[in-house]
Amino acid sequence: MPTIGVKRDLLFEALGKKYTDDEFQELCFSFGLELDEVTTEKQMLTKEQGDVAAAADANEEVIYRIDIPANRYDLLCLEGLVTGLLVFQGKVKPPKFEFVAPAQRQVLKIDPSTAQIRPHAVAAVLRNVTFTQEAYTSFIDLQDKLHQNICRKRTLVAIGTHDLDTIKGPFSYEALAPEQIKFVPLNQTQELNGAQLMDFYATHAQLKQYLPIIRDAPVYPVIYDANRVVLSLPPIINGDHSKISLNTKNVFIECTATDLTKAKVVLDTIVCLFSEHCAKKFTVEPCDVVQPDGSIVSYPELAVREERISVKRANAYIGIDEPASKLADMLTRMYLEARVDGESLVVKIPPTRHDVIHACDVYEDIAIAFGYNNIKKSLPAFMQIAKQFPLNKLTEQLREQVAQAGFTEALTFTLCSRDDIGRKLNKSIEALPAVHIGNPKTLEFQVVRTTLLPGLLKTLVANRKMPLPLKLFEISDAVVADEKTEVGARNERRLCAVNCNKTAGFEVVHGLLDRVMQLLSVPWKTASVDKGYYLESTEDASYFPGRCANVMYDKVVIGKIGVLHPTVLHAFDLTTPCSVVEFTIEPFV
Repeated sequence: MPTIGVKRDLLFEALGKKYTDDEFQELCFSFGLELDEVTTEKQMLTKEQGDVAAAADANEEVIYRIDIPANRYDLLCLEGLVTGLLVFQGKVKPPKFEFVAPAQRQVLKIDPSTAQIRPHAVAAVLRNVTFTQEAYTSFIDLQDKLHQNICRKRTLVAIGTHDLDTIKGPFSYEALAPEQIKFVPLNQTQELNGAQLMDFYATHAQLKQYLPIIRDAPVYPVIYDANRVVLSLPPIINGDHSKISLNTKNVFIECTATDLTKAKVVLDTIVCLFSEHCAKKFTVEPCDVVQPDGSIVSYPELAVREERISVKRANAYIGIDEPASKLADMLTRMYLEARVDGESLVVKIPPTRHDVIHACDVYEDIAIAFGYNNIKKSLPAFMQIAKQFPLNKLTEQLREQVAQAGFTEALTFTLCSRDDIGRKLNKSIEALPAVHIGNPKTLEFQVVRTTLLPGLLKTLVANRKMPLPLKLFEISDAVVADEKTEVGARNERRLCAVNCNKTAGFEVVHGLLDRVMQLLSVPWKTASVDKGYYLESTEDASYFPGRCANVMYDKVVIGKIGVLHPTVLHAFDLTTPCSVVEFTIEPFV
């Protein structure tokens, strides 16, 4: 769920009313949003960087951080949020977006070569825009929020905005070899070609994450104007020549994409939200996009479609009983103009509400406008008897019994570092069926744990000043890669216990294993007992040689028990011997 930060005073000025924090939180909740945090720029910098001195000069102005539903692209900036709240409060009517016909339309021609890399492009123009510093910042922030959200970090769509008065149409969208593309990137002074640009931004904090999208491609996408001035090299960076500023009056917006539908949504969102700053509000100048086959398509579409819903069905699904006229009023407050037509409602879906795909989305907006807290609670009309998930029930029962056996429960992170399950346990990470995190933000959380052991050992280290013995346990999920499953991995509920003392105390964890099996009514396997548990000698690099065994049940390995190898203890900064038992409890459900 994306979070936007808006300045409180600026927000209240746009809303035409001042609220207390509690009042604004209540307003957000009734609109289906959540006020996540009330903070300042200084507090945010201190929290994120941990450097009080670096944040000394930061602004003390109050900032509201608001959680926005992931599909409400129209609320990702101050302009959209204010318009949505004012319409919801009934203070303004939903705006009508109109096209303005220029003397000559801008043209963007797509070259057939772009089919190799990013085949789609759309464009539009906003005329006579007045940017204040706050509006300019909001404009940039909206692009960033869209890039991270619907654009999927620019893999699906990349947005470029340009000062139209510094460039000349018609424009061409082409794909060329990296060495053929030469321009001065945004906010730089040195001219670079495509290959040099990749090296230049390889260490850039924000842009380096986008380089892999096109870096290894034989051609790079590029947009030129009529004078062969480079507007942008999507999805990486714009050219410095056409950058927008506070003095920009006419904005040319282009979106290149691998997904045309997403590109249309993004373009509609940007022009609808920021056409508010045009001299003639809510007007957009369309552009002609010439396709590779020579056909011409006009963008943006700004399509308004109608959805017909049943009043009776809407009331039934939500659990209310309201007349059609009141439902229509609720929808209008949610930016969806509606009118009554017999037993139905005809709802207009504006170009800002691309999240409304089906009738159920309309029902959801009715429920939000009515107020979830105002819906009376009632029992279902048919019998439903719930019961606890069997695996969770067994887990709860075992947790209590293991605690009564003298072990202290720990709850550790599901994510860990590669070293925690690999090198520190004397194992090769490549040989483990581990699920790796793509682009991990910290070295501590690189993979999903394949064993509960590292978490317990780190807990021991954090509590090593406590008197011995230390006996810890955890019953939780480990995750192992499994190509046979639909998602390529599966959870496995395990019990892991560690005994740390002056001596390893193998008999302690063995006794715990025997107690758990006794509780599960699983006998020790003997000649007269076919199905039971037993230990089978094995060697494992994590355990002391000759002091490790597989825990067997019905001739299947379900876990391991043994004394940890000294190198494992040293890797986790432990100095006292430890014995461990870990096994899956799923076969006993």
